[in-house]
Amino acid sequence: MTRIAFVGGGNMARSLIGGLLATGLAPADIRVAEPLAETRDKLGHDFGIATFAENRLAVADAEVIVLAVKPQAMPKVQAELRMAMQGQRPLVISIAAGVRLDQLERWLGNLPIVRCMPNTPALIGAGATGLCANGRVSPAQKALAQHIMDAAGLTRWIADESLMDTVTALSGSGPAYFFALVEALEDAAVAQGMPRDTARALAAQTCLGAGRMLVESGEDPAELRRRVTSPNGTTQAALESFAADDLPRVTARAVAAATRRGAELADALDKET
Repeated sequence: MTRIAFVGGGNMARSLIGGLLATGLAPADIRVAEPLAETRDKLGHDFGIATFAENRLAVADAEVIVLAVKPQAMPKVQAELRMAMQGQRPLVISIAAGVRLDQLERWLGNLPIVRCMPNTPALIGAGATGLCANGRVSPAQKALAQHIMDAAGLTRWIADESLMDTVTALSGSGPAYFFALVEALEDAAVAQGMPRDTARALAAQTCLGAGRMLVESGEDPAELRRRVTSPNGTTQAALESFAADDLPRVTARAVAAATRRGAELADALDKET
């Protein structure tokens, strides 16, 4: 029986709330602060949970506070809640993209804090989330934070916080890379004369099936690739074309660019505050 308060009731909070209720957490143990009346009313109607327009009312007596707001909203949130948090000493879980632990500690004080980077497939319970914790988080609190984020999909702890920018570049931004690949496959098939709706359906299902094979088999992706590739066959011809364009180098450059941008955004938030 853990009392959890969400500050921010957007899509990511909604996915976590739905997942937590599915694991058996009682609606009475969840509260949400959300400034938009329409979103607030829908959360209350859909989940039977208490909702509030003011952050301070939602977090009263909470053992866990999930900060599900945009990074630029964090300074305002901390101004409203710092005193209450210092009195309650809750576990704080932040899913504000790119906001570092040292920034959260500076704004909120010396609290147990877990920083998370989920991705958009969390909205359908298929997310991939990296987590890192400051030194004040106990083993029991780590387990609790993981349980909460497990409600939206797979979780992995990251020991070195500097790698959280890589998490952002890999899994946080990764769905966009996947969608771009599906777009490219669809367009390529259309260019060969295939109807677009058929090309999209085949491309999407192929990627879904390949992803399931990779996850469910537990095999190395290189081994699965080898099994699909017959010598001198069609797959080999396509892979040789990818190799000629240096696909690994292109991908590495893209992930590096996203990693750098994540660090830049965090630095910019320091300057603003």
